[in-house]
Amino acid sequence: MRKDMKIFIGFENRSRIILAVFLLSGFCVTAAAQQNPPTEEEQAKQLEEFILNEVDRYETTLNLEDWQVFYTDSVLHHDYNALQDELKGLRDSKVSNLDLYTQAQDKWAEQMYQAFRKFLNDDQWAKYLKQGAERDRKARERRKEKMAKAAAKLREND
Repeated sequence: MRKDMKIFIGFENRSRIILAVFLLSGFCVTAAAQQNPPTEEEQAKQLEEFILNEVDRYETTLNLEDWQVFYTDSVLHHDYNALQDELKGLRDSKVSNLDLYTQAQDKWAEQMYQAFRKFLNDDQWAKYLKQGAERDRKARERRKEKMAKAAAKLREND
């Protein structure tokens, strides 16, 4: 047996093999997912489940009253369905500019943020902000400012 042939694979080679297997399995899963994209019914069912889970989460964490649960459910159903419709319109139009998708998501997230402010009391609002709503709003504002600066720069260059 030659010295350069080893029975055990070295650590570097083992990690490369594991990485390669992981990447190949990821490609296979991605390819399978692309072959069978979810139907509109499956997407609607997933969205409905997501909304119901969000309503339950808000009800529990914010101690919502019954009338607030109703408004939360109504706002989430309306705004998430409107977002889905807008994103579907962009997809169907074959829009490839990711900024337009982000703008649509930010628009509807801001709509929900403003709607929640109307029916949550001050304590609930503070809890809502601490759960990430304030961080998300700041991120939306930063993206909006960044896009405005980029647009202004493009206008300068013209």
